[in-house]
Amino acid sequence: MTETIQPLWTPSEDRIAGTNLAHFITAVNARWDANLPCDFAALHSFSLEEMEKFWLSVWEFCGVIGDGPGERVLADGDKMPGAKFFPDAKVNFAENLLRRNDDGEAMVFRAEDKATERMTWRQLNERVSRLQQGLKAAGVGPGDRVAGFVPNMPGTIAAMLAATSLGAIWTSCSPDFGVGGVVDRFGQSTPKVLFTADGYFYNGKSHDSLARVAEFLPQLSSIEKVVVIPLVNAEPDVSAVPNAVTQDDFMEPHPAKAPEFTRMPFNSPLYIMYSSGTTGKPKCITHGSGGVLLTHLKEHVLQTDVKRDDRIFYFTTCGWMMWNWLVTGLAAEATLMLFDGSPFKPDGNVLFDFAAEEKWTLFGTSAKYIDALAKAGLTPKDTHDLSNLRAMTSTGSPLAPESFQYVYDSIKDDIQLSSITGGTDIVGCFMAANPIGPVWKGEIQAACLGMAVEIFDDEGKPVTGTQGELVCTKPFPTMPLNFWGDETGEKYHAAYFDKYPNIWTHGDFVELTEHGGFVMFGRSDATLNPGGVRIGTAEIYNQVETFPEVAEAIVIGQSWDNDTRVILFLRMAEGHALSDDLTQRIKQRIKVNCTPRHVPAKVIAVADIPRTRSGKITELAVRDVVHGRAVKNQEALANPEALNLFANLPELAE
Repeated sequence: MTETIQPLWTPSEDRIAGTNLAHFITAVNARWDANLPCDFAALHSFSLEEMEKFWLSVWEFCGVIGDGPGERVLADGDKMPGAKFFPDAKVNFAENLLRRNDDGEAMVFRAEDKATERMTWRQLNERVSRLQQGLKAAGVGPGDRVAGFVPNMPGTIAAMLAATSLGAIWTSCSPDFGVGGVVDRFGQSTPKVLFTADGYFYNGKSHDSLARVAEFLPQLSSIEKVVVIPLVNAEPDVSAVPNAVTQDDFMEPHPAKAPEFTRMPFNSPLYIMYSSGTTGKPKCITHGSGGVLLTHLKEHVLQTDVKRDDRIFYFTTCGWMMWNWLVTGLAAEATLMLFDGSPFKPDGNVLFDFAAEEKWTLFGTSAKYIDALAKAGLTPKDTHDLSNLRAMTSTGSPLAPESFQYVYDSIKDDIQLSSITGGTDIVGCFMAANPIGPVWKGEIQAACLGMAVEIFDDEGKPVTGTQGELVCTKPFPTMPLNFWGDETGEKYHAAYFDKYPNIWTHGDFVELTEHGGFVMFGRSDATLNPGGVRIGTAEIYNQVETFPEVAEAIVIGQSWDNDTRVILFLRMAEGHALSDDLTQRIKQRIKVNCTPRHVPAKVIAVADIPRTRSGKITELAVRDVVHGRAVKNQEALANPEALNLFANLPELAE
């Protein structure tokens, strides 16, 4: 348990009184003749005990636009999965994000120091309208998939809004994905139209996207049209890409007018997102439009205190769910700050330059980024005007206690620092910010409103003050609708509900503290999590096992330097040894066909790999041995002696 004598930060009474959350509590009391104090714990209890009243209050307070909410707030509320929120309502996601149409700024974009763009709400509506008409002419309608192989830029958000305005489903990955990674994802979701930029910038250099698109398109027969958004070149040459047009040519026949919005049932698909397990291709997690909208409004407006004209930032790519989270800030009428590229080019001040010049109010990033700033010895409080910055959020991996201290010592002492956690699985948070409560060193502030978060021990009993399994015991709006292509629902059920029936098990090891906060201890399953990006081991195996020199592989995540690093173990084929040359070739293939984050930090040869009696390799057992933990159920292993090969390896101590 984290021990501190005093919190690092406590909001003033004036600040508390001005929060959206304080106003929401007043609204709840008036709406339901309740008598809640201005206290987060009391509101959280209300959100679970009076779940229907709570979610209806969120709908009303945040001004959801749609047909509804209807007579029912929650149907089959005793079923997980199976519960349905607002089953009689209809909404359109894009309509709620485009509620403004004026000359205020909707987005400000920088691609390192190579490109910039500013877009007003009026310009965004016009762009969406023209793209919407183009998509409609291309035959896109409700339920069709539209994909993005795109950087985090305004054109990407406009494309997503155009697709979802029609009731279509948006799916994306970042342009650093290799061919295999793209095909494994879009090959399952079968999009009809693909948006891509001509390239992107990273680390001071431009990288071509169109050659890679031309390479993977023949393997994606569902794609009928490719729309190229200019970034690297003002007039990109699309001639090498089949069925490709520039964005200007795609929009040219269609004059700007007010966008039209197809309102869909609340639980209609909005996003297909990708999260990998330990076997097979990435799972295609389908999220509903109403659930995403309502959950993000709760997290933005109530828990992160985002207000109209706030200037909010998250460092993310389009392959991470934090991009989906960030863009919903438009529904709170905030201005999005977009950055694509390296946060350390030319140096670690680049994001703080952006923050100071554009007067950010929210700075969202990863724990690894904060750790890197500290190691670089940067003190932005001495070099940048951050007077507008009210809050900083961190996610991706647990934020170390010393990183909390660094923020208050070196970035800003009067700031709400919130470590937040959730995932692609719920495209939102389980635990996050509490704008009316204190910040304790090393702790996430609170469970999210409406989320029945508990910590279970091995017997399935709630515990406090000790590590356990993160679970959610009541339904919530962003439970996935399904896994795309999982017709029977077996994969979906197995992913979250097999361990504790009718209870969501997330796969994180967590501790509930005496302050009502949480301390994270990483993943409890075999999913890798380097830098906060979830990676399925199968994606790495698919590349490694193509090498004839390799007989078998096993990959784990090792806790290292307040993060997770990927460790790859190889059992070599007979007559072969692991060489530096082979190690580099393996790493290069993984980088090219997956992403740089998939590349292992260490590649180590071992004589044998433990497996079950049915022949399955045992990643969790190897991970436990590497971390010095006892391995349970060794009797299930065909060769338990192989575990000894992974104990106390000197290569893993450096």
